[in-house]
Amino acid sequence: MFENYKVFKTTLAGRPLVVETGKVAQLANGSCLIRYGDTVVLCTATASEKPREGIDFFPLSVDYEEKLYAVGKIPGSFQRREGRPSEKAILSARVIDRPIRPLFPKDMRNDVSIVCTVLSVDPDCQPETTAMIGASIAISISDIPWDGPISGVVVGLVDGEYVINPTAEQAAKSEMHVTVASTEDLVAMIEAGANEIDNQTMFKGIMAGHAANQEIVKFIKEIQAEIGKPKFEFESNAPDPEMYEAIKEFALEKLKYALDTDDKRIRDERMLVAYNEVHEKFDPEYPELAAKIDDCLYSIQKFIVRRWLLDEGKRVDGRGLDEIRPLAAEVGILPRTHGSGLFTRGQTQVLTVATLGSSRDAQLLDGLDDEESKRYIHHYNFPSYSVGEAKPSRGPGRREIGHGALAERALVPVIPPIEEFPYTIRLVSEVLSSNGSTSQGAICGSTLALMDAGVPIKAPVAGISCGLVTEGDRFITMVDIQGVEDFFGDMDFKVGGTHKGITAIQMDLKVHGLTPEIIWEALEKTYKARCYILDEIILKAIPAPRPELSPYAPKMLSTKIDVEKIREVIGKGGSVIQKIQQECNCTIDIEEDGSVFISALNAKDAARALSIVETIAKDPEVGAIYKGKVTRLMNFGAFVEIAPGKEGLVHISKLDVKRTDKVEDIVSVGDEVIVKVTDIDDQGRINLSRKDALIEVEGITPEPEPSGNPRFQRRERNNNNHDNHHRR
Repeated sequence: MFENYKVFKTTLAGRPLVVETGKVAQLANGSCLIRYGDTVVLCTATASEKPREGIDFFPLSVDYEEKLYAVGKIPGSFQRREGRPSEKAILSARVIDRPIRPLFPKDMRNDVSIVCTVLSVDPDCQPETTAMIGASIAISISDIPWDGPISGVVVGLVDGEYVINPTAEQAAKSEMHVTVASTEDLVAMIEAGANEIDNQTMFKGIMAGHAANQEIVKFIKEIQAEIGKPKFEFESNAPDPEMYEAIKEFALEKLKYALDTDDKRIRDERMLVAYNEVHEKFDPEYPELAAKIDDCLYSIQKFIVRRWLLDEGKRVDGRGLDEIRPLAAEVGILPRTHGSGLFTRGQTQVLTVATLGSSRDAQLLDGLDDEESKRYIHHYNFPSYSVGEAKPSRGPGRREIGHGALAERALVPVIPPIEEFPYTIRLVSEVLSSNGSTSQGAICGSTLALMDAGVPIKAPVAGISCGLVTEGDRFITMVDIQGVEDFFGDMDFKVGGTHKGITAIQMDLKVHGLTPEIIWEALEKTYKARCYILDEIILKAIPAPRPELSPYAPKMLSTKIDVEKIREVIGKGGSVIQKIQQECNCTIDIEEDGSVFISALNAKDAARALSIVETIAKDPEVGAIYKGKVTRLMNFGAFVEIAPGKEGLVHISKLDVKRTDKVEDIVSVGDEVIVKVTDIDDQGRINLSRKDALIEVEGITPEPEPSGNPRFQRRERNNNNHDNHHRR
């Protein structure tokens, strides 16, 4: 039945990699079922027969579809089926998209759809890189024009050794998680998260991934040679050369004048004049090719910017190749938020706002990995006004999600663990103005907002980008690229990190790949630039995290109790924990491992709740001081509840620092008092002293007791007898 069925086998990082073709999804232009360990992904590549009319871009879509049956889960949604892709799925699709997109013909307008459907997941064999390799195979063996193949792997650093495609156990201990995609001879994509890794270590890790990729590329080429289809011919969308030369001769100087300014607004105004003049002259000559005229103008601008850089070392705004645009940073600009930071680089400006919440505010996740929630969240918004456009807001797209994830990844290594800072942290970066590198502005703004919020981050983080222009073997790099250098250049190499090392990398390319020399130069230039931003801007705006939280932030305390005591703290039907929350005006969350998180608007309320929880979970000790509530009055003393279910007696002689004749003269039912545990008898009965607590805590000097008075001694004996009789 499946006469074209083929199976190809190799190994990757010591695990079997098996590719099956000719059996499933045969109506796609190219398809394969790829197995890596027990991970199975179906990858398909499909192209339309005809080009799409009226567009000036190559219409490629890449979808990474997570099926929860792949890990034996039923979706948690109301309808119990997969809905819109998760952020993790969108980010995985972007990682696959970035290395394959530059390898398609730039003048092709046929729709191309790449779909990677995850059918089974082995935690030790990442489905994301498996899908990337599968997508490369599907396109390679199809008839779709493409200058591949590529391969992708993950590089970890475990106990000082590089590990290709680390297992789940190794990944948990790894100092970095670097996804590297490669062609046969060039590095095509880098996506990295790292725990402050130095440039040399990162570079060697990238090269280790590149070497592993080259072996898989050879494997894919062998498959392509055996079963690959001839590539189909397509209708080129490139403008007519004569038309291009005519427009170039007329518009070259006009476009040079328009581009030659450091102000995006002035550039846009000049460019509008130049475009109008060109269309006024050439629309009558090419009445049905207005879009092609715009394509020519775009190509001429690209020609100008690249020639300036390659031939003169000149940038459109007049900066040096390693010069950063003017910088500014402010903190605390929003009075009622928990923390805020405004970062400005040239005409790129990002406002980041920090919000602190309790553990119950953590984001719940429903995905293919074991991560069920996260307490540090970063969101990135890119409104149309930031680029001077009038468009309605439609929520975050793939770009916004990707940039938010990059900024989040850059700060993760410096966020304090929950044991040290028991808060959920949400950052929102609002792009107020965009002229290039907004994601890196979001990293800088995030550092400012976190420090302004009093989050004790391990070190400040800054982000900067590096651009590239190539011509044959020649190349030139420049830091802090603005919009036109991103549009017309070949690379946007974004690096976030501390003084110590790299925390995140994202590399976008318009060429087939990078040589090791270019990668090393980009790492070195971005390191110098981010250290300058940290020292000269961020740390001058706020040299350290604020010592106290905003008065509007919740006050969080945490502790850890014996798991066997959890039931006592919660109480029957939640009665105990509900009582504590009501009395202390707080919220309490208890994890299965005994971790307790208490959140209250008032620090005293949180401290009181913590004291109660610890008193319940830890048996009272002689000498400990507690704050309790008077529950009953007797003629011989008062009973004080120091925690739900834990009550002790304060004898009348221990109620105050002065002589007491009546208990009612000192306390009433419902009063809150501080007491000290003076004794716990064999039956677990607790004796308390308010007098000793006042002396120890408030330093009050007691009045001398008339111990020699026989009447007083007689009364003391009688009261003790009443006490023992009542307890019995």
